[in-house]
Amino acid sequence: MAGGFAPSTVPLTSTGENKSYTFALSVLTSLFFMWGFITCLNDILIPHLKAVFTLNYAQAMLIQFCFFTAYFIMSLPSGYIVEKTGYKRGIVLGLIIAGIGCLMFYPAAGARSYGLFLTAFFVLASGITLLQVAANPYVTILGKPETASSRLNLTQAFNSLGTTIAPIFGAFLILSMSVKSGEALTSLTPEELAAYQLTEAAAVQKPYLLLAGVLFTIAAIFAIIKLPVIEAGEQVASGATTGEERTSAWQYPHLILGAVGLFVYVGGEVSIGSFLVNFLGEKNIAGLAEADAGKYVSFYWGGAMVGRFIGAALLQKLNPGKVLGAAAMIAATMVVITMLSSGTLAMWVVLSVGLFNSIMFPSIFSLGVAGLGKHTGQGSGILCMAIVGGALIPLLQGFIADSIGIQRAFFIPVLCYLYIVYYGLKGHKIR
Repeated sequence: MAGGFAPSTVPLTSTGENKSYTFALSVLTSLFFMWGFITCLNDILIPHLKAVFTLNYAQAMLIQFCFFTAYFIMSLPSGYIVEKTGYKRGIVLGLIIAGIGCLMFYPAAGARSYGLFLTAFFVLASGITLLQVAANPYVTILGKPETASSRLNLTQAFNSLGTTIAPIFGAFLILSMSVKSGEALTSLTPEELAAYQLTEAAAVQKPYLLLAGVLFTIAAIFAIIKLPVIEAGEQVASGATTGEERTSAWQYPHLILGAVGLFVYVGGEVSIGSFLVNFLGEKNIAGLAEADAGKYVSFYWGGAMVGRFIGAALLQKLNPGKVLGAAAMIAATMVVITMLSSGTLAMWVVLSVGLFNSIMFPSIFSLGVAGLGKHTGQGSGILCMAIVGGALIPLLQGFIADSIGIQRAFFIPVLCYLYIVYYGLKGHKIR
């Protein structure tokens, strides 16, 4: 799952003597795990709420639309909040807002209101956005500057660990509930349908109450532990020769193309994950029940976790643009095979796409901000806002799936990956 970068306008440094921040890093890593876990849990809730409220695919994708729209709307306000309150308080506030979002699932289920569910998703994602804006700068300064990238890769790996565990958790506690088919629902009286929806919607109450408790507990821990003070440092002139010649990050074509690349990457990755449970339930694919299909989603996100460890080693020696282009081409080919095949072949090929998604976010990000000099902070904010692709592209694929079927609709991620091939091989070059 994508992790955001703080849209700060100045580099960050820590005050105080150089010392070990092992405990602080460990606690910060828990944040990456939690927002990966919560974000991936959407893949489980989509098929569940789709069945409970008898939604079509487009309506079900409003879940991702509301969730990822928060990144676009709340990214800049979150940066302002962090600037005014400080990064530690920003983390605490983000955890509290995310916890409130989790609590909102309880009344949403009680009222059998899909609209209230969508509101809860937006509030939850707003908290996570603030967390991401505040947490990443801490990770970069807790240790030697030359190992900052390594620390970010490690925390992102734990983000993927969260996305790997979440489907198993959701499948066991949510999808294990028996959801009636659309035909069975039409035979129910209005009173029976209301009672059924109340029972099934309530399946999300306990898991999200538990998540709220965890988030509030972590917020309390962050409120009392000591973390290094972050303050504005002097402008680093890395790549500043080109940065001094232009007045805005928007004037760098490779950054703008990178933002488009991040937009389609997040959109394609989230689209595939969002449709996996329903896709694996298709009779010509695996015919799995939702609870069983949900467990297989872990292979998709687990591949991303493994790939990040492998990619961290490969990118130390290989050209990141070429690695990105190759990974995207393989991913596009695999999705095409998914569209043209059936049975276990289609199932395992699409689940394996996650392995090649793994290096795309950090590669696109690093290539996008290369050579920006003093405009690097602004460029980071632009890239962070591009995560809104996770809101729009799954919704588009939902409309198409309603028209031509879920399997054929996978041509949308194919187009996303083909653009990333272009960016990796040519579009990232500084002009």
